[in-house]
Amino acid sequence: MLELRSLSCVRGGRSLFNDVSLSLSDGQLLRVTGMNGAGKTSLLRSLCGLMAPASGQVLWQGADVHRLRDEFNAQMIYVGHAAALKDELSASENLTAAALLGGHAVSSAAAKAALAQAGLSGRERLPARNLSQGQRRRVALARLALKSSARLWILDEPFNALDTAATDWLLGLITAHLTGGGLVVLTSHQPVALPESVQQVVLAL
Repeated sequence: MLELRSLSCVRGGRSLFNDVSLSLSDGQLLRVTGMNGAGKTSLLRSLCGLMAPASGQVLWQGADVHRLRDEFNAQMIYVGHAAALKDELSASENLTAAALLGGHAVSSAAAKAALAQAGLSGRERLPARNLSQGQRRRVALARLALKSSARLWILDEPFNALDTAATDWLLGLITAHLTGGGLVVLTSHQPVALPESVQQVVLAL
């Protein structure tokens, strides 16, 4: 489903990683590790098609993601390192807008239900500026609780700022997605506590 062919990245004249090749199949999770500045976020942005690699290709179902564009975007959800919320919008409005930008229209009822799963019941209408860092992170991750056709989840340090309950919630979402045949790529300094039946691939940059 997802394949990296001889992927390289150069930023500011410095090579971050070189000749990275691997493939990821249905139901597999790829955990990307490495020191700060190793290029983990750059790799994820290359996978999303948001940044062109210095060399190599990212293929989705055999086709270059830069050529697929909208078709690929409809099958992928990217949650970056920053929550990227608009402070003046409510939690519900931010979630709805993010889903729409990703090509998935969401009803207010569906957004409310996803936020409740994320532990934000009663805070749906609060402006994002009034939410804690952990709550902002949960708003961004609530996209994963929405029903969509996205087969590939790309998550940059998704467990940052989450408490134990939110971490367990996210692990449950990831497990269900993988069990259903989805794919997940994420960055994390720590091992991801998923069932042994879930296949994990580790890439160290």
